[in-house]
Amino acid sequence: DKPREECGVFGVFGNHEASLLTALGLHALQHRGQEACGMITFDGKRFPSERHLGMVGEHFGGDLRTRLPGHAAIGHNRYSTQGRTILRNVQPIFADLAGGGFAVAHNGNLTNSRKLRHDLVKDGAIFQSTMDTEVILHLVARSTGKDFLARLVDALQRIEG
Repeated sequence: DKPREECGVFGVFGNHEASLLTALGLHALQHRGQEACGMITFDGKRFPSERHLGMVGEHFGGDLRTRLPGHAAIGHNRYSTQGRTILRNVQPIFADLAGGGFAVAHNGNLTNSRKLRHDLVKDGAIFQSTMDTEVILHLVARSTGKDFLARLVDALQRIEG
């Protein structure tokens, strides 16, 4: 039997080898989730990403720095607690928001995600996945905070778990 715990999340900021270091971090955290893995980087302009079903070593090798360039990276190993293990439920997830892009990876459960999702859908939100983490993106996008940090704080104050 494989050891299983909740997801593994790893990130690097300020290093031109962010994707390589994040892949190593995810590999070290592989015991925290073995269903899927994903990574998103930022090169100052773009947010290249890859999401895969399976283990880190199967997908994040070779020309990784070319495929996922940047000085910042977030990676995630999935152990499903909410939503099925399908590609659209693999993190990190990304959205273009007013003022720039936003990527998020989350470990754990949002205990009020069903109610929040219901309210967001009622207000016109369109979800692309069944994972509770996507609720965070929608809350940030819909916040009326004056800047990104205020919008993020507003969103985080609404979630539980």
